[in-house]
Amino acid sequence: MSLIKQTKRNLNDLKEDGINNQRLFILSLQHMFAMFGATVLVPSLTGLNPAVALFTSGLGTLIFHFITGAKVPAYLGSSFAFIAPIIAAQNQFGVDGAMLGIMTVGLVYALMSVIIKLVGTDFFRKLLPPVVVGPVIITIGLGLAPTARDMASEHLLTAFVTLSIAVAISVFAKGIIKVIPILLGIIGGYIFAAFMGIVDFTPVMEASWIAFPQFSFPVINGNLRAITLVAPIALVTIVEHLGDVLAISTTTEKDFINEPGLHRTLLGDGIATLVAGLFGGPPNTTYGENVGVLAITKVYNPIIIQLTAVIVILSSFVQKIGVLIRTIPAAVMGGIVFLLFGMIASIGLRTLVENQVDLSNNRNLVIVSVTLLVGISNLTITFLGLEFAGMGLAALVAIIMNLILPEANKEKTLMEKNEEEALAMDRELGYESS
Repeated sequence: MSLIKQTKRNLNDLKEDGINNQRLFILSLQHMFAMFGATVLVPSLTGLNPAVALFTSGLGTLIFHFITGAKVPAYLGSSFAFIAPIIAAQNQFGVDGAMLGIMTVGLVYALMSVIIKLVGTDFFRKLLPPVVVGPVIITIGLGLAPTARDMASEHLLTAFVTLSIAVAISVFAKGIIKVIPILLGIIGGYIFAAFMGIVDFTPVMEASWIAFPQFSFPVINGNLRAITLVAPIALVTIVEHLGDVLAISTTTEKDFINEPGLHRTLLGDGIATLVAGLFGGPPNTTYGENVGVLAITKVYNPIIIQLTAVIVILSSFVQKIGVLIRTIPAAVMGGIVFLLFGMIASIGLRTLVENQVDLSNNRNLVIVSVTLLVGISNLTITFLGLEFAGMGLAALVAIIMNLILPEANKEKTLMEKNEEEALAMDRELGYESS
């Protein structure tokens, strides 16, 4: 019942914001362009079917919104964290083994959501003050910088033109144009790339209009050992999920850790991944690219994301659309993600500023400094067969440091700072200390 009420509220918000059907479709299409490249890249690298990945991505997003009560404007796409274990599982146990491992990941998520529900969110709030959340979100954006560099390097001029169009529209445009800089940047960059001769339309001409995704329903046949290759990565991606939910919360200025609750967002992610494994798709995860779109457009209505999911599902059956989008040169998307990934990092910086995190305090300075360097240095630590790296490792380091470093230092620093300010004011007023 609450889902129906929330959906009605979201629809009313669309009307109040002046978003008609045409504008709704355009905003949804923008989110689709943002997630498409990464979502089809994962199956391309792992040997899975891109059309199936699109289908499970859209379906998983709808499942997530159903479980979270249509409150969180998150889009779920293919997870990069599982590329290596999926390849390893397929080499040893075939596609069925890899899918079994992916389904188990979903079950691990569901189990952790139950634990979080029992423990409560207050515990996590103590673990995740702004001094932890801020730098972790920054590492999400900065950690993706090499990806942006590699994509843009395919054709730097095209990437520059694409980025310039998106920036110009975001800063100078008005009305509906102002909220779709990503979509228009991609279209403009694509046209420029076509003039530069780096777009191959041959696959579009050869593709069929309608093609049913080649689903692969797993069979359990002596491949249970594949679980040990894939499922343990869930312990790492759960931390990444937490960071993404915090980033969305900061962007929209709503507390999704509390409502609908971290246990529900994690359960939604888990069931979406479980269903993806049932259909032969890669694991799902909340997408930073779409968080960047939210930050730029400042339009956070979940209805937009839900329509995006429907469009993605339909596109998985229209081969020409999928192939056309895949002809977008990497350089075009490279120019766009320079803006998107940078926006994510800026969200983390805003978290520190708005919560007035005192970086003159050595405790805070140490936590932020070490977290940033761990997150962007590509440092990898192996523990009990699990690899922790990037944002996941940075989040763990930040949480541990926040727990073990004493708060007394922080209080003393703030007190000293206040005393110094008071003395300075006395001097300005002409008072002398006795």
